[in-house]
Amino acid sequence: MGMKIIAAFVYIDLTMKLITLLLSLVFAHQAIAEDNLPKKAETFDVSGHKAVLYAAPKPAEGKPWVWYAPTLNGGVSLAGRPMYFTAFMKAGISIAGFDLGEVRGSPASSAKFTLFYDAMVKRGFSAKPILLGQSRGGMMTLAWAFRNPDKVKAWVGIYPVCNLASWPLKNSKPQTLADYALPEADLLARLKEFNPIDNLAGLAANKVPMFSVHGDSDVVVPYDDNSKLLKERYEAAGGSFSVKIVPGEGHKVGPSFFECQELVDFVLKHAK
Repeated sequence: MGMKIIAAFVYIDLTMKLITLLLSLVFAHQAIAEDNLPKKAETFDVSGHKAVLYAAPKPAEGKPWVWYAPTLNGGVSLAGRPMYFTAFMKAGISIAGFDLGEVRGSPASSAKFTLFYDAMVKRGFSAKPILLGQSRGGMMTLAWAFRNPDKVKAWVGIYPVCNLASWPLKNSKPQTLADYALPEADLLARLKEFNPIDNLAGLAANKVPMFSVHGDSDVVVPYDDNSKLLKERYEAAGGSFSVKIVPGEGHKVGPSFFECQELVDFVLKHAK
């Protein structure tokens, strides 16, 4: 009986040691994988403006990429969101952006974004990126998307500006008028020509799926005037739009918006 007990303890001890070894190997592998992720971005010039690229170490088939906006002061802030950055990089999805400064989706700035798109495609990246717009980046990406609906794989928003009549003309009027190079009266008279929420037919016809995460208490970029309105109009046009509403939260940096599993799942699904 005593020998059986001793043998049992020896077996348990060996089993625990084996489990510990296996776990250490797993953690070591994860650490090596993390070390392989790009620490610094590659930068390159496109028509006098800085393009920023975090290339996935092992690109997935077709070299998918997330086009993030806004890219300001030469940086892609999405690279500083560990959950998103790690998930995309490990899935072989690169992240890139183009710094045009405080633009608001005019035809002229959209044309400059096309130069960046062309440069990325020439580098071998997918001709259909996933566009991800955070806050005012929503307007930048949507404005380019509705003018180039056949070049978009999917669109994602993090409390995105979707409606020119909302934040751009209420809280950022000088920058908005400067981007469109129009007096306010002329821009208002032509608003439907420029506003993404009024130009969704092409995206719907190309079956571009959309996803947004937005707080229902956002006073800077109100949910009702932006993600909600975009969803209603896009679905009316025949498009697919999923939204995650964050109750009681507004325009802030926090886990609800930068550790959103639904956002990660959406990007990984459509990057295939």
